[in-house]
Amino acid sequence: MKTILTTGGTGYVGSWVVKDLLEKGYTVRLAVRNKNKTSGYQHLSKIAENAPGKLEIWKADLLKEGSYNAAAEGADAIIHMASPFFLKFKDAQKELIEPAVNGTINILNAASASSTVKKVVLTSSVVAVLGDNIDMQELGLSEFTEEHFNTTSSVEHQPYSYSKVTAEKTAWKMAEAQDKWNLVVVNPSFVMGPPLTLDSKSESIQFMNDMISGKFYTGAPALEFGFVDVRDVSKAHILALENPNAKGRHILAERTTGFFELGKIIDQEFKGVYKTPMMKTPKFMLYLVGWMFGLTAKFISRNVGYSIKFNNSKSINELGLQYTPFNVTVRDMIMTMK
Repeated sequence: MKTILTTGGTGYVGSWVVKDLLEKGYTVRLAVRNKNKTSGYQHLSKIAENAPGKLEIWKADLLKEGSYNAAAEGADAIIHMASPFFLKFKDAQKELIEPAVNGTINILNAASASSTVKKVVLTSSVVAVLGDNIDMQELGLSEFTEEHFNTTSSVEHQPYSYSKVTAEKTAWKMAEAQDKWNLVVVNPSFVMGPPLTLDSKSESIQFMNDMISGKFYTGAPALEFGFVDVRDVSKAHILALENPNAKGRHILAERTTGFFELGKIIDQEFKGVYKTPMMKTPKFMLYLVGWMFGLTAKFISRNVGYSIKFNNSKSINELGLQYTPFNVTVRDMIMTMK
């Protein structure tokens, strides 16, 4: 495979994927809504100047039917990473769910219309695996694996998670209905690590800013996430692309840990420079102040104080991914943001 069409290639994860593809000698078709807005991809153009690969800029709109057909024709594979990820919105159905699902449908239709595309690598998420942390306890599980799908999210509760599981299920249904291309899915947990451009509006960067700015200094919720390095997520996409035996879903998580524990790692790496959380906020307090952080009572009740665990063995054994230690991820991310 020589020519790869990417969606979401200017984003936090996408930029690393495009960089790594270019440095491996691929021709990358970077699909953007506005080719004239060069500020969105100038960091990638600079990388391309010194890379053996070639960067092509193609105009396409994720929500416009048939928009990707021209870019898909002649491409050997598609890496579909574009999906809305933001936590503040007015209409979840219109702003999160419809773009995620319809965008996926448009991309996969372009793959089917193409005479050349043989593989699609889709960026999903671990929130397509679980909805709330309490799910693990309610299902009687000791860990989540690729067999599990999120069944507890909805338009009203955890709508971002609902957008990801709905889009991924749509992709699997479309993949099974044809035989022109193979689908491989990566399911990253919360992505951290150094951004390639500080212009990124990533929630990951905003979260780390909150951690080091003192927002959680007086207390952080006892809330656990899976975490993974952005550079490892990029490698996983390319391993999924290149490995002819890669199939199904792949959970990406170096570890699961909480806000407070993340603060301790920051303290260890930067010797107390930042105002990291002093304590874990009692759950009853969160019910009183959670609205200030955009947390609903239902989210607090089903997530705070519940441990989770992800089985990442498939990403290691099938893809051959080697994980970056989380303290290195944290250190490199903060050093880039300083």
